Amino acid sequence: MQLFEHVKEVLSKNESFCKDGKLFKNNVVEAALKLDAELLTILLKDDTTKKHFFTTVEGVQVFDKVKFQQFVSNKQFLPDSYTTFKNKIGLTANGEYLTEANEVVLDFPYKDCVLEGGQTKEDQKRKEIFWNETLAGDEIDRLLEPKTLTNWKRYDDKGENTLKSIDLSKDNFLFKGNNLLTINSLLSIFKSQVKLIYIDPPYNTGSDGFDYNDRFNHSTWLTFIKNRLISAKSLLSKDGTIAISIDHNELSYLLVLMDEIFGKENLKNIITIKRGSVTGAKVINPGVVNISEYVVIYSRDSSNWKPNRVYRQKARDERYNKFIVNYEKGKKSWEFVSLLDQFSEFKDIPKSKLKKELGDAYEIELENFVIDNQDKVVRFASLDDKAISQDAYELKQKSLSKPDNIFTLEREDKRDYNIYNGELILFAKDRLTEVDGVQRFGELVTDMWDDVLPNDLHNEGGVSLRKGKKPEKLIARLVELFTNEGDLVFDFFVGSGTTASVALKTKRRFIVCEQMEYTETLPLNRIVNTINGEQSGVSKQYEWKGGGSFVYAELAENAASYISKIEELKSSKDAVALWNKLKEEPFISYRVSPSEFDANIDSFEQLELDDQKKLLISTIDKNHLYINYADIEDKTYNISDADKKLNLQFYNR
Repeated sequence: MQLFEHVKEVLSKNESFCKDGKLFKNNVVEAALKLDAELLTILLKDDTTKKHFFTTVEGVQVFDKVKFQQFVSNKQFLPDSYTTFKNKIGLTANGEYLTEANEVVLDFPYKDCVLEGGQTKEDQKRKEIFWNETLAGDEIDRLLEPKTLTNWKRYDDKGENTLKSIDLSKDNFLFKGNNLLTINSLLSIFKSQVKLIYIDPPYNTGSDGFDYNDRFNHSTWLTFIKNRLISAKSLLSKDGTIAISIDHNELSYLLVLMDEIFGKENLKNIITIKRGSVTGAKVINPGVVNISEYVVIYSRDSSNWKPNRVYRQKARDERYNKFIVNYEKGKKSWEFVSLLDQFSEFKDIPKSKLKKELGDAYEIELENFVIDNQDKVVRFASLDDKAISQDAYELKQKSLSKPDNIFTLEREDKRDYNIYNGELILFAKDRLTEVDGVQRFGELVTDMWDDVLPNDLHNEGGVSLRKGKKPEKLIARLVELFTNEGDLVFDFFVGSGTTASVALKTKRRFIVCEQMEYTETLPLNRIVNTINGEQSGVSKQYEWKGGGSFVYAELAENAASYISKIEELKSSKDAVALWNKLKEEPFISYRVSPSEFDANIDSFEQLELDDQKKLLISTIDKNHLYINYADIEDKTYNISDADKKLNLQFYNR
């Protein structure tokens, strides 16, 4: 028992390992598996821990990370761990809590896929295919280190420009490359600086490559998401928010995972989004028609979380049905007429024919009339003698004694009490609020959003995409709720570029990334269109005229270039030819024997092309997908001097 306490005391020298007697087991185990220099230094400096966890080999101290991990995971190390285990609800795989597992799932999507996102009746026809490979923690040594970036460019209203310098406090960024590796590359620069993370990940519908028939059907998808969420969490500021779009397929599992990573106390909302109508193919099959998606909202830290007040439009309040013909502030007598009478006179249409002649425009034109005359449209409200002040009570009594006169009680907030025949006069102008940039009858947003799906979604942003987009109005509402002008927004499944476009229009900064080949066309073109002032989406709401800029860069490929070649294979013959090149490369996995592969080449040729692709991808050591920043000076990779200079600025080294 003394050794356990001693190790805890040694680890307390670093607050990320142990603080106030509380051991952060996940952090310690992760650091051990990565052979973290700070952890090893702490353990080596102490004679007791050095003796127990290091072995001397020809004068060199070798760390026994397996022994150390087993020691830290021993229930004796945390005396109350059994109680903690009993009371903990979490997702497990192979007997281990998912959040404590060290596997990483890398994804390799087809480059010619159709990005959908589960928004339409054609979910079952999705073409988005992900091949996944799960890497155990002890197989990962270089994978999550910061990567070298290349092909730098700046885009502004003058088009594409050569990038000369980077301003980390002002620039927006679009990165192309694996999002897990991009997130980890950003950690050393933007840790605790992101105010809002929004993601729209693959929904795991059973036809997007995550449908694994293992004993825990959702484990691969969850691990895929977990890896990214754990890393992304460190980018969030203390008052930050993460919002995740999802549908019913993984909602329940995602919530449990998020509770484990962010803490159940940080679950703020589950917003239901209406994504369509009960029409078309949706109604062919019996049962409940699914027209909903969800946005799961978690805070980084509840004690610092302060969302904004945001309003949505509501139906015109029909109680405001009187019109003051001769309104004048301070006047003792006002003439009240019916709102519809006044509207009828204004339109020069008999009141009995208003609805018939105006048709569908009736309610719109009536509401606009109310808004245009908001200081003359009123309603009466009764005054409860027990609930009003003495001054208001006395004024009410005066008004009752002198009918048809206006009595005014001036207030410091300029919203005076006007009393008529014992009733309070309420003005429409005091009931209106700004919604989507215009004055309307409004209410605070709730957890049901049925007003954020525009009719022309597939053309929004000036890029045509039939499926997969999220409406700008949806993202704009999230941005308004959880950020302020100048704040940083991050999206690591950027897709068509909606988040970046909305960030520009709402005067926020953005970092977005995508690994699909269309990154250089779809999201890039959309952001450029936004800079050039395109007017779809929420442009009118924010009076968007264009402007701004962003920096584009790519993770410098190493083995990843072969992933692209594998995905583009058209025949078995091509697959064999590519293997003959691939087997000569230094990044073939140590688990692969090229000679045995060659000896069984006939069997390889008999496989379906997709299986050949999967097998070829599995032969590559994923630690070498991209060029690490630490290797930027290695002449083998031919990194240009210009790229070296920009990487130096970006990583602030």
